[in-house]
Amino acid sequence: MKFFLEEDIEYIFKFLGKKTKKLEGKRILIAGGAGFLGTYFTEVIAKFNKYIFKKPCKILILDRFIDKKKKIQLIKNSFNFKVLDISKKINLNDKYDYIINAAGIPTPSEYKLRPVETLDVSYIGTRYLLEIAKKMKAKFIFFSSSEIYGNPDIKNIPTSENYRGYVSSIGGRSCYDEGKRVGETLSYTYYEHFGIHTNCIRPFNIYGPGMLQTDYRVLPNFALNILNNKPLRVFYPGTQTRTYCYATDAIIGFFLVFLKGRPGEIYNIGNNNPEITVFELAKMVKKNVNNKVKIKIMKYPKDYPNEEPQRRCPDLNKSRSELGYIPKVKLKDGLEKFFNWAIENYTV
Repeated sequence: MKFFLEEDIEYIFKFLGKKTKKLEGKRILIAGGAGFLGTYFTEVIAKFNKYIFKKPCKILILDRFIDKKKKIQLIKNSFNFKVLDISKKINLNDKYDYIINAAGIPTPSEYKLRPVETLDVSYIGTRYLLEIAKKMKAKFIFFSSSEIYGNPDIKNIPTSENYRGYVSSIGGRSCYDEGKRVGETLSYTYYEHFGIHTNCIRPFNIYGPGMLQTDYRVLPNFALNILNNKPLRVFYPGTQTRTYCYATDAIIGFFLVFLKGRPGEIYNIGNNNPEITVFELAKMVKKNVNNKVKIKIMKYPKDYPNEEPQRRCPDLNKSRSELGYIPKVKLKDGLEKFFNWAIENYTV
């Protein structure tokens, strides 16, 4: 399985160019670095090591699970890895300049089955990593989620970083939502109390090549449905809205936070246009990918947590003004690239 498209890594590389020089010779620890987004990050760094940096940027990946192909990829890039759970005690001897916590259990059906582990990663794991950042005086980046906004009222769509969120502390999604919220609180506390440079990133519905077919998110589900000649399943009523951000735009945004984010600040990273319903997304996939596929509106399965947010759209004014972040990839183009990749790489 290919975890990315070479043209996407090349695009990110050319866009960022010499902006990344401050990472030259640095040591970076990435928790959850073998996941969907972590793979892009390591591949881009590998390209900078090869073509721009005179002194390579060294990376250590911590992940609960790294499959054989990912291990081969990391070894090829001369990066180190450890298979471990960050909610357990972490012992590190080397010094790191950047610590990135991208670890988590983000799939709704999975975190409903493993709520305690989901909370542990967000609280205990983040606390361990922040202690390491404090000891090493490292810059700390926490990957939060747009889920922490819950169900914003119409006055707060698009949703800015100042919106405090409308999230229940109890319910099927609470372990993930509240876990991310407490991770943000920890990050801010270590900034305020210990002077650690921390930033939090709130990604909005990132998609692209590299998403596992077992991810149980809308676009991998649609791709599998097409491959298996099944209808595109849309959960009732189908009017839930989202904006979708292609991986190249997201990774560029993440790098801009690493390189330019103000200490203690939170940034939305995603796409703010178009905000479309899941049913409209299904129609778009039908039209542009497989016109023969049918669309079926169905009840939520029992293993899917309740209280799904009804609208999600980021306000990007802060990211634009402070970081220069502007997503470029149109939804139609991004979907074409994702589905071409998925149909080639997913197995029936």
